[in-house]
Amino acid sequence: MSKNENQNNCVNVNQSASLEQCTNAPTDLPFFTGTRRIRVPVNLGEFVVTSHLSANITFPDPVLEIKDVKKRVEIVQCRLMTNATTAITGASTGPFPLFIRGFVRKNIQYASPCFNSSGECVSSEMKSFTTRVPFECMTTVTLDVPARLPELNERAEFDFAITKDLGAGYPEKDHFHSSDISQFHQQSEQAYNDLPFCELVRNNIIEWDEATDRETFEDGPVGEGFFQNIVEKMTLNFTIRVLQVQNLQVTG
Repeated sequence: MSKNENQNNCVNVNQSASLEQCTNAPTDLPFFTGTRRIRVPVNLGEFVVTSHLSANITFPDPVLEIKDVKKRVEIVQCRLMTNATTAITGASTGPFPLFIRGFVRKNIQYASPCFNSSGECVSSEMKSFTTRVPFECMTTVTLDVPARLPELNERAEFDFAITKDLGAGYPEKDHFHSSDISQFHQQSEQAYNDLPFCELVRNNIIEWDEATDRETFEDGPVGEGFFQNIVEKMTLNFTIRVLQVQNLQVTG
């Protein structure tokens, strides 16, 4: 057998692999009591979050006027930060910080003037421009239903005592007492917790858009002009539902 074939052989045929029967026992935890046991997302609370945004938007083409704006709220992060506990059944309603980050997606339909037009009429063509206005905030919430707190992992080391002779030059009655640094012993336990998550329920946006560089046409109709930059101010209200998968009892 070549060296490469020996390295590719993952099973050592000189040793046997035995299959042992595992033992089991039902868990005896308070949240597992009752005639029926279900595991479902639990609504911990719903909150109306308010955020204020201000942004400068530059259009790729001159704008005669804005015709329509379609907005959509996009949440990319919603994280409820709870404290941890050593208790298996630890739960709390807070208050907890809720970190939220997202965007307001805007599709702006606007009329862009054609500069080859003259006289009292202004020709234009319809165009569309899509942009995302970012926002990020933190709010403190108190839950309506207690959240299961994450259980801490435990890891502990232990040692065994050793006694050795000190060797030549030391009295025979004296010995070296310590632990063996050539060995490592540890007991560890890890919990796999359920992370709270969010759902976006609804939103309400109040928006003000104002041009900052509007110019009028030199030979065009009175009052007609164009711009390319606007400053936007928004008041954003959206409803967030905070949930967590929990084990519940059903008595029916």
